[in-house]
Amino acid sequence: MKLKALVLASAMACTSAAAAAPNSDWAQLDRYAAANDSVAALPQQERRVVLMGNSITDFWPGMRPDFFAGSGFVGRGISGQTTYQFLVRFREDVVSLSPQIVVINGGTNDVAENTHTYSEERTFGNIVSMVQLARAAGITPVLGSVLPASHFYWNPQVTDVPAKIRALNARMAAYAEAEGLAYVDYHSALTDAEGALRSEYSEDGVHPNAEGYAVMEALLLPVLEGLPGQ
Repeated sequence: MKLKALVLASAMACTSAAAAAPNSDWAQLDRYAAANDSVAALPQQERRVVLMGNSITDFWPGMRPDFFAGSGFVGRGISGQTTYQFLVRFREDVVSLSPQIVVINGGTNDVAENTHTYSEERTFGNIVSMVQLARAAGITPVLGSVLPASHFYWNPQVTDVPAKIRALNARMAAYAEAEGLAYVDYHSALTDAEGALRSEYSEDGVHPNAEGYAVMEALLLPVLEGLPGQ
């Protein structure tokens, strides 16, 4: 319940920020500004993979610190964010770090309508733009599927959540295949028959618990190890 309360507060804060004054830090560029200066100065092996995402990525190091220790993985998740905000901060939080790989995992909060009315076309376009930015900077992009969810407790008005997630994932998987990108299918391993996040892997139906993250790690690591130069 503590995790659920934390996530709910974070989602509400992000939604409030979207309606804040025009000079507010809507994309939270300041969140990692100081840390980015330090990380950019590290040898590349210590910043070889950036994980770009929302709260699912944001909470990962706290839940599974051993996965990050000495791995060269750099977490750049911000709770509550949509891919619109990812795109705004992509240069600062990914390109400026010059990693070898970026793992992009977003879309949950787009479907949840945290900052915009959901449009699969626009969310997919944001993901394509991040892939293009990464490639232009010589960074190998990896796409992660949206995790399953049956509903969003902070925005219960959103309907047909499993179908929307499946459709976006299918589109990303097809794009990855067409473009020769690595794609990590977290969804299939974590979903139940109704399209919800399996209860043994989550306390709130949206965010993984430690066991859920362990499943994600077991899927991600072989993909990363199979990439050229790894």
